[in-house]
Amino acid sequence: MSVIELVEKGQLTERPTMKSGDTVRVHVKVREGDKERIQVFEGIVIGMHRGGARASFTVRKVSFGQGVERIFPLHSPIIAKVDVLRSARVRRAKLYFLRELKGKAARMKETRRA
Repeated sequence: MSVIELVEKGQLTERPTMKSGDTVRVHVKVREGDKERIQVFEGIVIGMHRGGARASFTVRKVSFGQGVERIFPLHSPIIAKVDVLRSARVRRAKLYFLRELKGKAARMKETRRA
């Protein structure tokens, strides 16, 4: 194990296993002045970027008819928790094609979770 991996190991946090196509609810800590509150961002994971402590994931949702994407660092302390709501069967790792689809065409085929 290299020195970098040894330092990063202490920064890793426990997150649920998720993959592209999962619908997740990310609870984010938001600071406004001296107050802190939790804001929920719910959408489909369209990409996972692995890399130890530098891992991140991209979540996409449609808000008031406008597509919104947000990239979250996986092991960041600003993420309070991540809930995996649904899982979908997808055939590719990056679901960037969802950016051009809208309405019912943008739905994913749901799979059963045990």
